[in-house]
Amino acid sequence: MIKALTITALPYSTDPLGAFACLRKRPGAVLLDSGRPIASGRFDILSSDPLATLEVSGDGIVSVESNQLSPPAQLANDAFAHQQWLLDQLAIPNQPSELPFLGGLIGYWSYDLGRNTLSISGLKTSAVSLPQARLGLYDWCITFDHAAQQAWLIATPERRKEVESWLAQEPMQDSVFTLSSTFKAEQSHAEYVTRFDAVQRYIRAGDCYQINLAQRFYADYQGDEWQAYLLLRKATPTPFSGFMTWNDKAVLSLSPERFIQSRDGQVETRPIKGTRPRGQTPDEDKALAEQLLSSRKDRAENVMIVDLLRNDLGRVCLPGSIRVPQLCHLESYPNVHHLVSVVQGTLAEDCNPLTLLKAAFPGGSITGAPKIRAMQIIDELEPCKRSVYCGSLGYVDVRGSMDTSIAIRTMVAEAGKLHVWGGGGLVADSQADEEYTETLDKIRHLIEALE
Repeated sequence: MIKALTITALPYSTDPLGAFACLRKRPGAVLLDSGRPIASGRFDILSSDPLATLEVSGDGIVSVESNQLSPPAQLANDAFAHQQWLLDQLAIPNQPSELPFLGGLIGYWSYDLGRNTLSISGLKTSAVSLPQARLGLYDWCITFDHAAQQAWLIATPERRKEVESWLAQEPMQDSVFTLSSTFKAEQSHAEYVTRFDAVQRYIRAGDCYQINLAQRFYADYQGDEWQAYLLLRKATPTPFSGFMTWNDKAVLSLSPERFIQSRDGQVETRPIKGTRPRGQTPDEDKALAEQLLSSRKDRAENVMIVDLLRNDLGRVCLPGSIRVPQLCHLESYPNVHHLVSVVQGTLAEDCNPLTLLKAAFPGGSITGAPKIRAMQIIDELEPCKRSVYCGSLGYVDVRGSMDTSIAIRTMVAEAGKLHVWGGGGLVADSQADEEYTETLDKIRHLIEALE
């Protein structure tokens, strides 16, 4: 059993970038970023040098790299069982704390991991070779609490000395980030419309009610992915952002959407469905927001996904505990207006956060309804696998809490190439050109920030 953690106060900062700059070249460096001071998030969490790193390969093979820990053979290739076993190796801190993370797992779960978990056979190749999941087991972190305006180092006594020495070092100089080509679309407008028409045929045939159809864009780049993340963060700070890099790979996520939070047995998911661009003037912006709020189509999309998520949470929550305290509420971000709902429940006593995550993964807001048939149609129609896009970034705490995002507005970097996806929910009365434009509206600000 790994030694318990201690909590030490640090000087507070309004953002985590300075501290992370000192750590980000270290093995397994990871940042969960609430986008403060502009976005609405509260906590930033950063760490490095995990005790173990779990990866799930494209073939579903689970591997754990560690000098200290060796999972038992009976776990086979059950990715979530491996994750729970790793969590069980950490001691639960005996001092009470309201901080969200006192050690545990941080990383990502890709959309393709969910596809494999649900036994949806993949017909397409992947544009990138990132693992289906990559998670570190961390026995320390730095947390910024922007509501309390405090910062904390959570670590074992031995780790605390190491981290303090890392923070005292000058950050390494970054190589300048530049695009060496413009972003190109994987499919033409006409090809998107062909796939849109196929979705409409499936809807009319009764296969599904809604399909989230996405398209991928890609560009060549040179230099440091961290510099790219800083440009993206400046253009659109969001409360569920994250950055991690290893070897020639990186994940740069600027997500506005929470997937699932679980704390003290209380569960919450916040699906986004319904989008309009921001206006060029205050009057135009207000008109677009009011148009979204009054749209029967967008409201129907949102309600469909709320229903799906009520069902997903109901599989692992106490009967009668599922509730919807917020339905189709307007939230505005630098580039778009969204309709956001909130679904809550109480986790059953025989379930834990990883049970919950597995039961609901991937999020219904980025699949469609019904989920499994929607994912089969997505796999048939989209030209390549989604990788991290539409998966989740987040943490699972050793005490039994969890917070994860939906990895939209997310770029994946590998071997000098940058990939970004834009998508949207299609229903019976969707219009092809409007939906195509919406996919561009959602990522245009990211592309323009780098170009």
